[in-house]
Amino acid sequence: MAKKGDNNAARMLAIEAARLASDSHCEDVVILDLRGISPVTDYFVVATGTSSRQMRSVADDIALFGKSIGQPVWQKAGMDSSQWVLLDFVDLVVHLFDTQARGYYDLELMWGEAPHVEWARES
Repeated sequence: MAKKGDNNAARMLAIEAARLASDSHCEDVVILDLRGISPVTDYFVVATGTSSRQMRSVADDIALFGKSIGQPVWQKAGMDSSQWVLLDFVDLVVHLFDTQARGYYDLELMWGEAPHVEWARES
């Protein structure tokens, strides 16, 4: 398992989580780099799901990928929710929202000074 401060491993997991979410038709997928801004985590992946079933499926895929590379999920929340699913990998927190919850919590505004990480695959 990656240790706190192993930013390269957390960054790689964040990028793959964003790609998995995008490949599964989540919308508006972003990675926020919170290093030096948040004392709690290094990265957020934020995405909008199209249904509760899709958000749970994406969360399961991301958790399975993390486990496969030795970075298992530390905590999960909202797996039975239709609004917000959260995966906490310690150095990375993945937020999968429905449209309404994403607008309400507006993490991009709250963490507006955080730089965005490029994650799209090269064409």
